[in-house]
Amino acid sequence: MRYRLLFTVLSSFLLGPATHAEPAVSLFDGKSLDGWEIRKGEEGWWTVADGVIRGGSMEKKVPHNTFIASKATYSDFELKLKVRLVKGEGFMNSGIQVRSVRLPDNHEMRGYQVDAGIGWWGKLYDESRRKRVIGEPVNPEALAVVVKDWDWNEIRILCEGPRIRTWVNGVAAVDYTEQDPDIPLTGRLGLQAHGGGRFVVEFKDLTIREVTK
Repeated sequence: MRYRLLFTVLSSFLLGPATHAEPAVSLFDGKSLDGWEIRKGEEGWWTVADGVIRGGSMEKKVPHNTFIASKATYSDFELKLKVRLVKGEGFMNSGIQVRSVRLPDNHEMRGYQVDAGIGWWGKLYDESRRKRVIGEPVNPEALAVVVKDWDWNEIRILCEGPRIRTWVNGVAAVDYTEQDPDIPLTGRLGLQAHGGGRFVVEFKDLTIREVTK
């Protein structure tokens, strides 16, 4: 009984009042891109090897942003994953799309992007919609201490109603609440290799835990 009470208190602190978290499920089997969609013509930019998803190339420049997108859509959830950028040349950047959609006949996705890359760690960007940073790190100095530019970083993303919170390596990054009632609070996930650079981005240990009221 004591442990059940403790779990309830901790759940309320982390997920807010009157919420229920489903068990976490894996979004990547370590061997294939089952459950993910690649836009036709962009298959060459995405591979799976050594238990990681790899986007981009060390041999040639990525001409434009390229994404793989989850086939499923999600509303309120906790997403965890690890991401690493492998140093190459040019603009080297990535991001994780949440509550997003694919644009018709276009390589872009539209929606919230949790950024990853030098000078961008911890920022929330509105990809192909407002096209600007909408959330800055709550404590840039603390974040700078734990971020590892060319190594694995663990990202945690918690979406609950209009509120989006993120952590990098356990340190709070963004706490953003959407004020526009017309912005969708549901959508697909996406993994990005940014255009303009010759580099590789890697993802692993992707899990999601859906949260219901």
